[in-house]
Amino acid sequence: MATTIKLEGEARTEFGKGVARRLRVAKKIPATIYAGGTEPAFVTLPMRETTLALRHTNALFSISFGDETKMAVVKDVQKNPVKRIIEHIDFLEVKAGEKIDVEVPVFVEGTPKGAAVAFVDIQELKVRADVANLPEKIVVSVEGLTDGTKVFAKDVVLPEGVELDVEDPEESVVTVEVPEDATESTAASEAAAAPAAADAAAAAPAADAK
Repeated sequence: MATTIKLEGEARTEFGKGVARRLRVAKKIPATIYAGGTEPAFVTLPMRETTLALRHTNALFSISFGDETKMAVVKDVQKNPVKRIIEHIDFLEVKAGEKIDVEVPVFVEGTPKGAAVAFVDIQELKVRADVANLPEKIVVSVEGLTDGTKVFAKDVVLPEGVELDVEDPEESVVTVEVPEDATESTAASEAAAAPAAADAAAAAPAADAK
């Protein structure tokens, strides 16, 4: 479920590329907290703590700046394409008890039968949940599933209080199948074994004749 992370920031009153560069030198990240129907709040956040916090998917942030504290979730993260450092973050303010839509990464656990392998068809699944109950990941069990089995969105077991929010509940989330190279390898082994078996069968009567 959602991890609540507290960040101590500062109100931001200066803008522009020059300001952004100075903030990066000072190990700070500019951020904007958007709220429906009201003016956004502009803040700066500590670079190290914020970067580490963003490792948590769908975390709930408690951001303090000046005499204000806002609860928010990450809306967008802008990174430098070369240095990969965070240049700006957009947050969306939320209220206690509010439900929002989030994209949750899909993982599989367990081992299918035989040579079958599980393939994730949808990397992220859209769900709706309370801001205090946002899942970091969705795990689909493939234990014992056979070749050709599909797990559809409607069949995914979600955490309590989390609702599926996709356009097509019949969409495949995970497919279990035997890879082509494994099938070809098995066929090749069987083909190679066939002549040997035939030779052994032919040799048996000859040995009996002696």
